[in-house]
Amino acid sequence: MPERLAPVLRTTDAIAAATWYSRLGFVRQWEHRFASDLPLYVSIARGDMEIHLSEHTGDARPDTLLYLYVDDIDAVAAACGVATVEQEDWGHEFEVVDPDGNRLRVGALPR
Repeated sequence: MPERLAPVLRTTDAIAAATWYSRLGFVRQWEHRFASDLPLYVSIARGDMEIHLSEHTGDARPDTLLYLYVDDIDAVAAACGVATVEQEDWGHEFEVVDPDGNRLRVGALPR
């Protein structure tokens, strides 16, 4: 298995967050909870990209920024309700904010 990175984002409701991220093409991989009354930890993935969503208060800071490169930026933008993909000096991108205030910039893969 190749090495990889899985950033952890703080969330107050991991199931709701995983549902929100599904519009970006992420699917739930697995979840873990030490006991039924303890916080939930969920892994979501889109291809080789993986994000961990944690309800544990000490795991991550709110208002984090991630940059995602995708092949299908126009389709992902449409799925997120974004009407305009901006053309920047470095390429096409747009930004969305998840229900917990984490920001995601989505950019077209460089060609």
